[in-house]
Amino acid sequence: MNIRIIIAVFLLSLLPVKYTYSQVPAVNSVTTGPVTGTLVIVGGGRLSDTIITRFIELAGGPEARIVLVPTAAGAESYADSEGDMLRSRGAKNVTVFHTYNRDSANSVSFTRPLENADGVWFGGGRQWHLVDAYKGTLTETLFRKVLDRGGVIGGTSAGATIQGSFLARGDTRNNQIMMGDHQEGFGYVSNIAIDQHVLARNRQFDMYEILREKPGLLGIGIDENTAAIVRADTLEVIGASYVLIYDGSFWSREGSDLKKLPEKEFLFYMLKQGDRYDLRKRAILIQPRRQ
Repeated sequence: MNIRIIIAVFLLSLLPVKYTYSQVPAVNSVTTGPVTGTLVIVGGGRLSDTIITRFIELAGGPEARIVLVPTAAGAESYADSEGDMLRSRGAKNVTVFHTYNRDSANSVSFTRPLENADGVWFGGGRQWHLVDAYKGTLTETLFRKVLDRGGVIGGTSAGATIQGSFLARGDTRNNQIMMGDHQEGFGYVSNIAIDQHVLARNRQFDMYEILREKPGLLGIGIDENTAAIVRADTLEVIGASYVLIYDGSFWSREGSDLKKLPEKEFLFYMLKQGDRYDLRKRAILIQPRRQ
């Protein structure tokens, strides 16, 4: 072979490769919810009674044993009054649960309120506080056992994002870095990145930063006062606004045949109250009638 051709081929091999979504293989790209139990994943903001009441009902009603975890907010300590958000909606047995001490988080005596809990609620703040306090501890194990018993885990804002497998906005410096120094959530939904406050804060384009690097993930963004209720592989939307779906496809109530859509990697679409989505198949489960 001509020496010039050999040199040219070698130099070309050194050039950076720009991958597209179709060129990067998806690894473990199946998205699934919990086998048992229910998730209430809320996009933050001021929450209506509808969402909180639904959480309490899923936990078993007013007598259900609910553990509220305000740790994400970053305060040194929390008063029992933090639980009034749930008590004012009818919950009678609310325990406020918090520590930053990982020895406590591994302590049988400290974690006792979780042993028989019917529901856990994660408050808002910065999701990496939850990771630092509880990830890999007995506390995290007992959180998941709530689902194993058929209970409910809910959370708003940071308490929503922590429920995904990839931790969006998990950087300790600020909340604008989508792929930060903390990237692993509690994973109650597998193979997913969950963002919050998306429309209220004009975050609808931020998810692309994650999906460019991890194209096998399903991305969802939840707006304020809106929740994704997840049972097994089914997501149902409740609340006042929208859940945004980033699955590389597009859906609209009025169809899309006449629309001039962007490239696959820039697509997303919105679901509203009553819409349902199959996480495993990445498709609308039941399409509402066109209006």
